[in-house]
Amino acid sequence: MAHFAELDVGNNVLRVVVVCNIVVNNNGGDQSEQAAKYIERQIPLTSNGVKWVQCSYNKNFRKNFATTNGSYDPIRNEFVNIQPFYSWSLNNTNDWVAPIPCPGPEDEYIWEESLLNWVKNSS
Repeated sequence: MAHFAELDVGNNVLRVVVVCNIVVNNNGGDQSEQAAKYIERQIPLTSNGVKWVQCSYNKNFRKNFATTNGSYDPIRNEFVNIQPFYSWSLNNTNDWVAPIPCPGPEDEYIWEESLLNWVKNSS
């Protein structure tokens, strides 16, 4: 199945829809403007929507799978995940990073926003 993200004027993801691969292949193919325009004719944009952009559930292209309230970077042609915590910022590769590095393996620590620090995962 193919997936398309509806974007608003600020390149924020409004919703993601699923489309049959055959429909995409018969209308320009993966990542084509032709396929996106076809989807727009079949699934009208919402009142805030300005265009459809194909995304990959398996992250095979455009870096991340699009998620509602996430965003799209048209310069890098990739989707950006939702900011996980208010204190985190985007680095130069469009990945969210904590204000301080994790002190060890990330599966052993969790970010505690109220402390603005990593704490050992007790589970």
